[in-house]
Amino acid sequence: MTLGRTKFETELQVRPDDIDMNRHVHASRYFDYVLAARFDQMARCYKMSMEEFMSAGLGWYVRTAHMDFKRPLGLGEHFIVRTWVEEFLKDGVRVNFEIDRKKNSKRCCDGYFLYTMVKLQTGRAEIIPDAIVAKYAI
Repeated sequence: MTLGRTKFETELQVRPDDIDMNRHVHASRYFDYVLAARFDQMARCYKMSMEEFMSAGLGWYVRTAHMDFKRPLGLGEHFIVRTWVEEFLKDGVRVNFEIDRKKNSKRCCDGYFLYTMVKLQTGRAEIIPDAIVAKYAI
């Protein structure tokens, strides 16, 4: 199957509780931003929400997260989280991401996550069914 690598976008805004003692977004919040964007995009763009995975007894665990910070985001700023499925593994996916400041399109952070598909009942890795690969290969 050909992997489309379609990039999807979600707009978010920096909230007061995202700010650290250095007056910019704490590094851990970028992790949350990517996860929030993926949650949105799973339902809106791929047409298979996290709730549908859970109903099927499946879930996604973060195996690896790599973030390359370029410049900080500040309080109230709007930004775009762009993600795409870069690669399918037997039991997971590599999702690349970019976070850009909306007002000037400057890159603030980029990187990737490796997610492992798991059976919720056991917490063990599962081979990704072909039907799910087809939905996410766009």
